[in-house]
Amino acid sequence: MKVLLILAVAACTDDLDPQWQLSHDRIIAVRASPPHLLTPGDKSTIDVLLGFKDAPVAERSPDAVQVISPMALSGALTNDNGTWTVTMPADLGPARAELMLADGAPVPLQLGVGVAQLGLAATKDVVLGDIGDNPTLTNLMVNNAAPVDPEIVPQLTDIPLSLDADAATENINWLSSCGTMHDFDLPKAYLRVEVDDPQSGQLGVILRDGKGGVAWKFWSIQTQ
Repeated sequence: MKVLLILAVAACTDDLDPQWQLSHDRIIAVRASPPHLLTPGDKSTIDVLLGFKDAPVAERSPDAVQVISPMALSGALTNDNGTWTVTMPADLGPARAELMLADGAPVPLQLGVGVAQLGLAATKDVVLGDIGDNPTLTNLMVNNAAPVDPEIVPQLTDIPLSLDADAATENINWLSSCGTMHDFDLPKAYLRVEVDDPQSGQLGVILRDGKGGVAWKFWSIQTQ
C-alpha cells in the first residue's frame, strides 16, 4: 500500500515533452486482457507498456497492483509469480452495494498500478459483469504500406500514418522518438524528419476504444 501511494505522487509531476515524444520515462498504457469479465472464474491479466528516455519501449507486468475501489473486490486480485490477475467472482452483490449500483449493473474494478523502476503509477479499470475485448489495429499503414521493422524513411518528406479508427469515440496516439510528429491524436497523422531531428528511434501507435480496451504496436525507424 505505502509503495503505491508514494508512486502515485511521483506520477503527478509535470511532463514538458510533447505528447507524441516517445523518448522519455513514463507509463504509456496499462492493459487488461480482456478488459471486461462476465462469467465467474474468467480471468484478466494486467500488463503495462513503458517508455524510456534512452531505451526501446517495454511490455511487462507491473511491480505492484492494488484494488482502489470497490474494496469488496480486493480478493479478486492475485499475483502468481509476478503476473497480476483479476478473477471474476461469483457474487458482485457486495461490490454493487458499496458503489450504490443497481442489481445487474456492471461493476468497475479500479486498480492502482505501480512501476518502481520509473517511480510512477497509473490507474486501470476492469469491468466485471459485462462483455468486451481489447480493440484491433486495423489497416495500420506507414507511408501507404503495412509497417515493417525497421521502417526506413526519407528526410524532409511528409510520411503519412493511418489506421481505421473513429476519433469521436476512440483515442489515438501516434508516438515517435525519430523526427517530428504532426496530428498525433488523429487516425491520419504524418511524421517528418528534419535535418536536426533524431534520425532513428521507434514509431508506434496506441488505440483506446473508450470502454477500457487498449491496443498498441511499435517498431524501429530510421532515415535512409
